[in-house]
Amino acid sequence: QVTLVESGGGLVQPGGSLTLSCAASGFPSHAYNMGWYRQVPGKQRELVASLMTGGTPNYGDSVKGRFVISRDNAKAMVYLHMSSLKSEDTAVYFCNACGEHTNYWGQGTQVTVSS
Repeated sequence: QVTLVESGGGLVQPGGSLTLSCAASGFPSHAYNMGWYRQVPGKQRELVASLMTGGTPNYGDSVKGRFVISRDNAKAMVYLHMSSLKSEDTAVYFCNACGEHTNYWGQGTQVTVSS
């Protein structure tokens, strides 16, 4: 059974930091482009960051310089370290695994940036 389980979301003050984790299982995640997306009500899901094994990270324009994606293939984990958080970063963050013919999603974790 394929699963992507996100954790680490929560409430953080503006300017603060938070790290999200995604645990993958049931498929060879090392061979997939792993990434993070986010969505707010009424808007389309948008790319936050993605990273292929051995590749260069790809970031959405709004998070460049503030967020860092990393992966640990031995543990089948993907991380998103978020810093200098802003209120507009508030969203549900989804872990994604994109392969040649398949695309998997996690259930999402809420990140709220508010004082």
